[in-house]
Amino acid sequence: MSRSGILACGALLLLPAIGSGTAPTALPAPSATGLSAAQILEKNAAARGGLAAWHAVNTLSLSGKMEAGGNARSTLAMPVPGDHHPHAGMPTARPQEQTQLPFVLQLKRPLSSRLEIQFQGQTAVQVFDGSQGWKVRPFLNRHQVESFTPEELRTAASQAGIDGPLMDAAARGITVSVAGKESVDGREAYKLTLTSKDKQIQNVWVDAKSFLEVKMDGTPRRLDGRYHPVAVYLRNYKTVSGLVVPTLLETAVQGVAGSEKIAIANVEVNPTLADARFSKPQ
Repeated sequence: MSRSGILACGALLLLPAIGSGTAPTALPAPSATGLSAAQILEKNAAARGGLAAWHAVNTLSLSGKMEAGGNARSTLAMPVPGDHHPHAGMPTARPQEQTQLPFVLQLKRPLSSRLEIQFQGQTAVQVFDGSQGWKVRPFLNRHQVESFTPEELRTAASQAGIDGPLMDAAARGITVSVAGKESVDGREAYKLTLTSKDKQIQNVWVDAKSFLEVKMDGTPRRLDGRYHPVAVYLRNYKTVSGLVVPTLLETAVQGVAGSEKIAIANVEVNPTLADARFSKPQ
């Protein structure tokens, strides 16, 4: 769900694309693929539970487990320390099998997020309040509060928040165009290209039958001193309080064997989250 997506994520700094599409009042002419971008977004919004249902969400809490990689994967799978990714700062020694790390991601409008990840009795924390970010990384024996780096702040500020990249795209200054159709997991999907006001580009694939998001570009991951393109696959959609949300996100990094999965076990809509949850400790 980003916050990639879910620090995604993804989010989302960790979990990307837990939101839906936007429904404009006027629909442009259909593209060569048969539907215009506005028509696809309108159908996406309806498939995800409707605009009204999502606009009524002020806070969201997601919990489950994420994979951290094992020795069966390429050595490039572990991000370098400081990489803006939920596994950043994890120990370099990896178990043979994938490690399942419990996590809790709390989101609050407009862009606040708090991610907690547990590992061997310790809890890593990464928080963004909409303008500033901070983190604690006990896996690196760094128990003090550290501010986000400028790169981490840029990434966090660029996230779409609770609604995901498609909802109210025009209002956020994002232009959406149809780049064609491609096969994703053996199913035909519309490829949408999102261009922000500062000319940043992200691609999102929407299933041509269900009109649910099935794939999106994730934040490139810095490994071995360079950035690798990231793809996030969204699967196992479920309805929670009238909202249709993906409960399995799989991240694949170009040039790295295997993938990492985030399984969302619990979704709580509009829990009480005080602003202090996102404030930097003094």
